[in-house]
Amino acid sequence: MLHSIRFKLSLLFLATVVAPVVALVTWLPSYYQQLITTQASTLTDGMLTALTFEIETYLDDLDRMTIAPYLNDDVMRALKEKSTFQWKLLTPYQQWYADQQLYATLPKYLKNLRQDILGTILLPMDGSVYVTSPNGYVNQAVKGFPFEKQSWYLQALKADGNVAFISAHMQDYLQDGGEEVFSVARLIKDPDSQRPLGVIMADADTIVLEKLIGGIQLPAGSVAAILDDKKKLIYASGPLSSGMRRQLADGSRILNDGQGRYSVISKKVGPADWQIVMLYPEAVIENQLHKIYRIGLYFIVSGLVIALLLYFTVSRWLVTPFRQMVRVMKRVQRGDLKTFYPARGSDEVAQLGSHLNTMITQLGELIDREYRSALDRRNAEYRALQAQIQPHFLYNTLNSFIGLNRTGQSLLLERAILSLGGMLRYTLEHADGVTLKQEMDFIAKYCELQQIRFAEKLRFSIECDPEAEQARIPKLLFQPVVENAIIHGIEPSETPCMLTIRASLVKAGDGSRIQICIADDGAGFDPGEARQGVGLANVRERLSLAYEGAGLDVETAVRRGTTVRILIPVKDVNGT
Repeated sequence: MLHSIRFKLSLLFLATVVAPVVALVTWLPSYYQQLITTQASTLTDGMLTALTFEIETYLDDLDRMTIAPYLNDDVMRALKEKSTFQWKLLTPYQQWYADQQLYATLPKYLKNLRQDILGTILLPMDGSVYVTSPNGYVNQAVKGFPFEKQSWYLQALKADGNVAFISAHMQDYLQDGGEEVFSVARLIKDPDSQRPLGVIMADADTIVLEKLIGGIQLPAGSVAAILDDKKKLIYASGPLSSGMRRQLADGSRILNDGQGRYSVISKKVGPADWQIVMLYPEAVIENQLHKIYRIGLYFIVSGLVIALLLYFTVSRWLVTPFRQMVRVMKRVQRGDLKTFYPARGSDEVAQLGSHLNTMITQLGELIDREYRSALDRRNAEYRALQAQIQPHFLYNTLNSFIGLNRTGQSLLLERAILSLGGMLRYTLEHADGVTLKQEMDFIAKYCELQQIRFAEKLRFSIECDPEAEQARIPKLLFQPVVENAIIHGIEPSETPCMLTIRASLVKAGDGSRIQICIADDGAGFDPGEARQGVGLANVRERLSLAYEGAGLDVETAVRRGTTVRILIPVKDVNGT
């Protein structure tokens, strides 16, 4: 089913129609959500940057007001006198003059064009209070007010001459001060001795924050808020629940008030370490995305309907002829070469069916030809391998005769020629297959012939298990192995050597096998060296052609001899 044409057509339609639509519908909302979020974030960030600049400007103006006392020597002299015991030593005129510096001269330096900067309050160290406003002395401090215990006063002392930004608080220290303000305070110090002279604080109405934020158009449902350095809310353009305030104080980037979620975008107000944050409702983005999702759903449903219609129409028209061809092929596979496909029409499918019929007709003829050809080729290859042995064997034997002749051993040469004649009769008279006993007798004559040549240097032993004597094997199967043992193992050796040839029946769990072992204790060779040519390569090829499960193993070491084992399954021998 998974490999059928119908299934592949389904995958094709899914890949060409449904998958792109689904991918488009899946990707577009995410893309637009990211785009809308990015645009909102960029717009909000720009708004926050503008607001931050405005707030920093106000704080700078307030900061400049707190350094006004340093700009006039008479004011500073008056503060120094009021902060020491010398104040009581001054004449009434001198005390009046010093007060005038703080009542009249200092306000000239504290003039500010911003109406929302309410004024300043100066607290010398002698406990006196001087209140200044842009419009004159319109307000007075509450008598006996404990300024030294107020948090803003302590913040100014802790800043030790640096500016201290005070969060939103009530002007409860003034008689008519009911406004909520935020302030900038500073400890005034003697430039020479660094002795504290007093605390000055400039107040600004929090309504300035409302004006600043109201001057820009916030996105629908958004809330702008300002937090002080302790994450305490100074101002918010809209109502914030206590839970949302806690989440803001914890630094959460996503707020949840139970009715909706808000993304938090913040900007730091530099000099005061305050933060201005914008709470952007995620519901606005979700509403914009709902429309996109509806359009995407329409597209995916339309794509599925089109894909299903194409699937049923095309698959029925295209798959049915192929199913008929598959049924014809299965009958041919079972051996019915007389079945044919009913080809109709002239399209590509009909041409394929016609060619299938032609192929079935030619297949029967080809099977007969190929079967006979394969048998003939196998027999020809087998005989060619066997034929390689005879000239190679004769070549090596005649070389041995030349050696006997050169050494003048005429009697041994005559015996050798007679032995060779008997061996040639064996190779010419017998068929391709011989019994293991006949082959072992032939090997014995061959070893005798070689012993004439090598004399005492060569000793040999030949044994054959009676249970394996009648097993039929290819003629001259392991003669090349024996010849290799003599030429490459015994002849190069400087000491007399023993050649052992043993055939036995070995029983194992996976079936009995005939084992032919050819071993010598001659020169041996390095196992890493490649040995190719007529010898072992020829034997391996003949074994693979004659027996399916036969094998040949070689064990050797330099100056320790070589052992070759030929294993032939009995079941293959019986089937030969």
